[in-house]
Amino acid sequence: MSLVLNEDQQLLKDSAKAFVDQNAPVSVLRRLRDSKDERGYDQALWNQMLELGWAGMAIPEAFGGFEFGYGGLGVVLEESGRTLVSSPLIASVLLGGTAINVLGSDAQKGELLPAVASGELLLALAIDERPHHNPTRLETTAKKEGDGYVLNGCKTFVLDGHIAHKLVVVARTSGGQDDEAGISVFLVDAQASGVSINRSQMVDTRNSAMLSLNDVRVGADALLGGEGEAYAGLTRVLDIGRIGVAAEMLGSMQQAFEITLDYLKQREQFGVLIGSFQGLQHRAAEMYSEIELCKSAVRGALSALDDAQKTDKEIAILASIAKAKLSEVATLVSNEAVQMHGGIGMTDEYDIGFYMKRARVASAFLGDALFHRERYATLNGF
Repeated sequence: MSLVLNEDQQLLKDSAKAFVDQNAPVSVLRRLRDSKDERGYDQALWNQMLELGWAGMAIPEAFGGFEFGYGGLGVVLEESGRTLVSSPLIASVLLGGTAINVLGSDAQKGELLPAVASGELLLALAIDERPHHNPTRLETTAKKEGDGYVLNGCKTFVLDGHIAHKLVVVARTSGGQDDEAGISVFLVDAQASGVSINRSQMVDTRNSAMLSLNDVRVGADALLGGEGEAYAGLTRVLDIGRIGVAAEMLGSMQQAFEITLDYLKQREQFGVLIGSFQGLQHRAAEMYSEIELCKSAVRGALSALDDAQKTDKEIAILASIAKAKLSEVATLVSNEAVQMHGGIGMTDEYDIGFYMKRARVASAFLGDALFHRERYATLNGF
């Protein structure tokens, strides 16, 4: 398992960093927030990202992608996290595209993945139904009727659900509420009769949606994978998503740390630079050490995704390690960053507050630290 980037990944990292620094500073996110943009992302910026091939990074060449692997996509997500880039990259590519790639048939992949890679098709994953992530706690049902299915239920926290053309909906076709068996995944047109999508802006200015399904009819071809057999594939999709989100969080915390270091080197108190205060030096050293551990967790997990020898259980363990660690450290670093800026760190004038808000949302998304510590223990037989 490699904990360092190879030459191609390092070149990609450098080019991605240059791109986001030049084209997507935090001021872009601030503008989207202040203008209450109806999409929640900059379309021109997204078009540039598509031209760079970012949406096809982890999609197989046979289906219109570049097959650079999740290591490549993770590098892009890390750099986009540095400036808190708002785009469909996580919802549509990391989660939606991966769901089709893992669960879909060759025919579904051939039809849908090229459109995802080109940006013509935007997807959103609809799984959670309560405030806290729990992939088996499903009340949304899909009942067989004729040659198709009828879906009923509600979903919360559907990331970028309001811009999606199609929704990847997780529903129960059989079994009890918390059973792993009986879980199915469907591709639902966002404009279908009975689909209601209500957008809400989160604290970090990104967008989620409440999804309501009321007697929504889909054909048999909307089913991704076998009926009632999606749990294993869905778990892999979620683990890939968790590792990708952890990569983005790594970029965000690194940038928050660097912004804070620069502030410590410039701000004077009582005629001295506050960076010379030993108490602040100790706190900065702890942040640095924790971030280095996070790098190893993310690099190791991304490397495992591109390693055909790794089992699903090994990837699940690495995903939970990465997401638990990154969720804890993102909170630590963002808290310390704001506190070290003092009172001005709490104002909207400085960008550092955006990093704290993003850390809170990302930490909860796809399972917080508590969820993943418990999952890690279960996976290891404790």
